[in-house]
Amino acid sequence: MATGFEIRDPELAPQGLARMDWALSEMPVLRGLLAEFSDLRPFADVRVSACLHITTETGNLARVLQAGGADLVLCASNPMSTQDDVAAALVDEGVAVYARRGDDVEAYYRHIDAALDHRPHVTLDDGADLVTMAHQKRPDLLAQIRGGTEETTTGVMRLRSMAREGVLRYPIIAVNDADTKHLFDNRYGTGQSSLDGIIRATNFLIAGRVITIAGYGWCGRGIAMRARGHGARVIVTEVEPVRALEALMDGFEVLPMQRAASFSDIIVTATGDRDVVGARLLAVLKDGCTLANAGHFDVEVDVRSLRRMAVSVRRPRPLVEEFSLEDGRRIRLLAEGRLVNLVAAEGHPAMVMDMSFANQVLCVQHLVRHGDLLSAQVHPVPAEIDREVARRKLDATGARIDVLTPEQQAYMHSWTQGT
Repeated sequence: MATGFEIRDPELAPQGLARMDWALSEMPVLRGLLAEFSDLRPFADVRVSACLHITTETGNLARVLQAGGADLVLCASNPMSTQDDVAAALVDEGVAVYARRGDDVEAYYRHIDAALDHRPHVTLDDGADLVTMAHQKRPDLLAQIRGGTEETTTGVMRLRSMAREGVLRYPIIAVNDADTKHLFDNRYGTGQSSLDGIIRATNFLIAGRVITIAGYGWCGRGIAMRARGHGARVIVTEVEPVRALEALMDGFEVLPMQRAASFSDIIVTATGDRDVVGARLLAVLKDGCTLANAGHFDVEVDVRSLRRMAVSVRRPRPLVEEFSLEDGRRIRLLAEGRLVNLVAAEGHPAMVMDMSFANQVLCVQHLVRHGDLLSAQVHPVPAEIDREVARRKLDATGARIDVLTPEQQAYMHSWTQGT
């Protein structure tokens, strides 16, 4: 058992271990890396601090890092996403975990500070809170950090902003931008788990409802696709013309949010920006509209304005708040405006997180080997890692692909052969 930790209940460990083992059965790529790294120990004497959602899948990522020799400390990247039984299971397996579901903001940042007390050589982040705190509050640690990885779109945006301003002090690999991450995790994982969270929180029938998806990035695409599969009439709102055109040609209705809000039954935000459903929009929402956020931070719905506008609030279900407004309308908010798929459900299925976390492990290995050669910028996942993850996943599924003949390879690299 770990010696330093702050979790809800150590007695939950057996339940968490059972669920982690169940998830690992769906993660063949990570299982393979677990076996390999147990022998190779590529992270021996490497201190790793990770700020991630504490889920069964993350638990198996922690197992691989630990098996590879890493001295690991883990804290939560969202106050409401921690699965307390998984936190207990990891502590039981020797990982120092600082995370409790439902922590307040003060405890959340105290736990990040505890992870930084570990004086890491490598950081793993999901949202960039760990990296930004290291730069703002703990600059004494930066010189010894070889590099870090970032798991999600919002975090990559923040880190690229730091790099543009010249304040980023160590290299970060944008795991989110790997093809084997965002094309699958963001699209299929977010699509399924967000609808799962909405349904678990409300027990709504999705068929026949008008659902508006704010943002048509890979997460928004996945949610729109799954909502249509459930029989919803799906509307997409966008600020980027190319993405809006894609949504239109994918068969979705594209409207300004102000117009769509007046007749939407459910609005799901997935933009990474703030006040997507702001005070002006709250004023035109139809009676009974349900708001859910699938973006990383709880800023996409202006919850403070909603609370100010309400004359009363009741909680008809554990993860639903219903706000009664002065004009008689009722607005429902799911999961306090936080990540609906992690607060109201269990996050992405293990099968898709298998690839995301394989990218994490292999990128940490890359940083341990080559971090000293990388500039303090946001770097893409090396193409060979992306292809290796895809190859391992295909092998695990039993799928096989073709191989070009020498003549075909020559043709593809030649400019002299035409019609």
